[in-house]
Amino acid sequence: MGLTTAFGSGAGTSSYEDFHHTSFILLVGSNAAEAHPIIFHHIMKGVHNGAELVVVDPRKTLTTKRAHEHVQVTVGSDIALVNAMAHVIIRDHLYREDFVKRATVGFDQFAASVAGWTPERAAAITGISAERIESLARRYGQAPSAMIGWTLGITEHHNAVDNVFSLINLALLCGNVGRPNAGLNPLRGQNNVQGGGDMGALPNRLPGFQDVLDPAVRQKFEQAWGVPLADKPGWNQTEMFEAIDHDKMRGLYVIGENPIQSEADSDYMRRLFSKLDALVVQDIFLTATGEMADVVFPARVSFAESEGTYTNSERRVQRVKPARKAPGDAQDDLWIVASLARAMGYPWPVQGAQEVFDEMRHLTTNFLGMTYERLEQENGLQWPVPEMGHPGSKVLHERLWAPEVMDKAAFTPVEWSPPVELPTPDYPFLLTTGRRLAFFNTGVQSNVYDHPHKIGEWMEIRAEDAKALGMEDGEVIAVISRRGRVEVPAYYSDAVMSGTVFMTFHFPDEVMTNSLTIDATDPRSGTAEFKAAAVRLERLQDSRAEGL
Repeated sequence: MGLTTAFGSGAGTSSYEDFHHTSFILLVGSNAAEAHPIIFHHIMKGVHNGAELVVVDPRKTLTTKRAHEHVQVTVGSDIALVNAMAHVIIRDHLYREDFVKRATVGFDQFAASVAGWTPERAAAITGISAERIESLARRYGQAPSAMIGWTLGITEHHNAVDNVFSLINLALLCGNVGRPNAGLNPLRGQNNVQGGGDMGALPNRLPGFQDVLDPAVRQKFEQAWGVPLADKPGWNQTEMFEAIDHDKMRGLYVIGENPIQSEADSDYMRRLFSKLDALVVQDIFLTATGEMADVVFPARVSFAESEGTYTNSERRVQRVKPARKAPGDAQDDLWIVASLARAMGYPWPVQGAQEVFDEMRHLTTNFLGMTYERLEQENGLQWPVPEMGHPGSKVLHERLWAPEVMDKAAFTPVEWSPPVELPTPDYPFLLTTGRRLAFFNTGVQSNVYDHPHKIGEWMEIRAEDAKALGMEDGEVIAVISRRGRVEVPAYYSDAVMSGTVFMTFHFPDEVMTNSLTIDATDPRSGTAEFKAAAVRLERLQDSRAEGL
């Protein structure tokens, strides 16, 4: 939402190679070493080549250990930090005035909005000294080129879009977009998140990020598909859940997703889904969501048996071929969806992945110059590829550096607001969540194994916080929020700040972490505030966890 508003497309503006040659890398809310190891490999190449790596994260991680500086802010204070950095850069005239005048709009309003964001004010919110904020701002502002990367630590908040806008503002100030070795990069946590957006899996966009409100766009797709299209956006996931709650939606078709365990306030999700007249789930495993379904379509063809393309975080479209034959008469997702459409009366022809790809690329300028043959010969291509022979685009928005810029980028002033739920005497700790390297999301794909030493969920807590409550290292405790309760072993850790505890959501069969998290959502993106929920900790009688 933030990138699309500012630039017209919701994709990273750079290439992995740009990390190799940049001067400064700012990672915000990202444990890339564990959650995005391939991208982190490229980041470390940049560090070896002389780039300075700064990581902004409330928790010490494998990533922060490899950084030149770890800026350990309090949870949810990112906008305060970034606005103060912008304040210093403008105050000290470190911004690219020529770029700002030629290629952007809204600078005066933005400058006025950060005028009051002194480092001292931000220090009181972030827990980082004013001197460190000043130093960080100057180093970023004076760097010849800089890359900014972010992930769920920025987007899983009630003000997620504003968090992203603040980073966009910072890049625009210093001209760190639209040119090599500089850019804005949302690191994708799964192997085809970017591809899903590219293909139109968004409520307000058709394939290629084409606006559903544009009559010419709708007409093009209506002619290709032979059906009329709605002239208004659909609902995002949060809006769908609200519609279920208010009896405005009675059926749901879930493909490759496990919202009962992956969404915030999982008990609320169960109550919602129990209201549906029809729930259809399509997946390769029987998930917790599938167990509630009226109909389950077993998508027996896994990624290793699939044909098609993936698009990664640098917009590189890559061919995927089956590594093994699917078992028996198993069919893939495309076959299931098309068969369902034919059963409902739509004459969807029998198609393979390549035929669908060819149809899609002729309906979008971003992919028009791609063919399966080119993707194989050139090890993938980075969109946009507007015509055959085009080499692909390593950098987006180069137009911003033209002598005359017609389509300018916009500054968006944003104000900081604290997490929706803050600690109170009854719930004195702040729970934040994230991922660990060896496991994946709700464990549907990574927990299907049997081992005598199988690892489960655990909680990280400062030793002094645990000892103040009489808790021993490794003791099983109860973690309670206003929504739910779980029992989990608690281990002493210096990774978290005092007053903060950390858990993952990888082991919901044993510990349903998302029964604790709050479903406060960003009104524009629909993402929930997984990163901040107030909890209290209680000891259990004679409970002791075995050592991990």
